[in-house]
Amino acid sequence: MISKEFPILEFDGVSENIIEPSKFIKKIDMPEQVIMCFYSEVIEKLAGEGKLKEIKALHSQIGKHPVYELEHNDNKVAVFHPGVGASLGAGIMEEVIALGGKKFICCGSGGVLDKAIAAGHILVPTSAVRDEGTSYHYVKPSREISANGKAVKAIEKILKGHKCSYMLVKTWSTDSFYRETRDKMKLRKEEGCLAVDMECSAFCAVAEYRNVIFGQMIYSGDDISCEEWDSRSGVDRRFIRESLFWFAVEASLEL
Repeated sequence: MISKEFPILEFDGVSENIIEPSKFIKKIDMPEQVIMCFYSEVIEKLAGEGKLKEIKALHSQIGKHPVYELEHNDNKVAVFHPGVGASLGAGIMEEVIALGGKKFICCGSGGVLDKAIAAGHILVPTSAVRDEGTSYHYVKPSREISANGKAVKAIEKILKGHKCSYMLVKTWSTDSFYRETRDKMKLRKEEGCLAVDMECSAFCAVAEYRNVIFGQMIYSGDDISCEEWDSRSGVDRRFIRESLFWFAVEASLEL
């Protein structure tokens, strides 16, 4: 029996799901390794070069969400764009799991809570503060959730192999970037957050619930720690975005 609390705290880990992805999405022959890539221009470039083969088209109310196959050094990985925001991204991730995905590495971007972290620096979340709503439908309420240790180690191995500087961080996953207030930012910083994003804690929760592996890399973007928001929009991020994509591919193949 679910106790009547705030709706977001009414976790039900027992009852059957009314809509279960595996019941209406047929498993396909696809790689277990999956890249969740937030960089649409990287996907478009690879598709334009003929390096991506569409293996499935998923759909939502905002349109088509292709799932691609990419061959890299005689190995194959799947690639898709998870959309923006925890709810949409988790839904698409669920459907890719139903298709056959098991080992997920995500490459994205996020803000920073410390101006000393330069724009474009690589950050690897080891945990996330759950300030979004989606994760509470997958695992019991808690303040934080951890990333998969195997995925973090795989990412670190690749970054060290490429002699890349990076930081292991706790990130703050929030639904609303227009409601990142000064006091909330200070509170998150006090509990150890160095980054802010919108999806990490939800992806970790989906992975835990479905018993798959998930890890993430982000590069540092805007800075919300200053008196005035610094978008850092003058920094060219094209190189780091493409680099992180290929690091994600290599890390997935370590799993």
